[in-house]
Amino acid sequence: MRWLRWWGDADDDAAPAAEPTGDQVNDPEQIRRRIVDAEHFVNQHASRLPASAVVKARWLTDTLREILDTSATRPLDIHAVLLVRNTVEDFLPTTLRSYLTLEASMRDRPAAVPELLEQLDLLQEAASNILVAVRGQDRDALATQGNFLRTKFSGSDLDLP
Repeated sequence: MRWLRWWGDADDDAAPAAEPTGDQVNDPEQIRRRIVDAEHFVNQHASRLPASAVVKARWLTDTLREILDTSATRPLDIHAVLLVRNTVEDFLPTTLRSYLTLEASMRDRPAAVPELLEQLDLLQEAASNILVAVRGQDRDALATQGNFLRTKFSGSDLDLP
C-alpha cells in the first residue's frame, strides 16, 4: 500500500514495483528485497536526514534482517512477518518521508529531530522485542527436543527407583 507515495522526491516517481500477491507477501526473499529497498531509501536521503536518524534507521533494517534470517531454520511467526513487512513497506518510509517533507526551516526546529528519533526508537524497540521472541522460540524448541529425547531414550517416567 503506497498511499503516501506522493510525499517522496521526484526520483521516487518511477514506476512502482509490482505489488506481491498471494504467498509472495510473506515470502522471506520478497521481504528481504524490501529491506534492501528501505536501506537504499535511507542511503539516498542520508544527506537530508540527521546523522543519528540514519544510524537508527540502518540499525532498524539490520534488526529486521536478523529477524528474517531466523526463517532459515523454521518459518517465522505471523507477528514477526507482519512487523518486518509493515516496517519496511510503511512505517519506516512514512516516518522518514514525514520528516523529509518538512521545509528546511521546520527541520531545524528543536522539536523536529527528537520527534523523528523517538519514532525510530519506537520502531527499533518493536523490532528488538520481536527478535528476542523469535530467538526465545528457538531456545524453547531446543529445550522441547531435549525433553523429548530424554523421555524417549532414558527409560519410562513410570519406572520406580
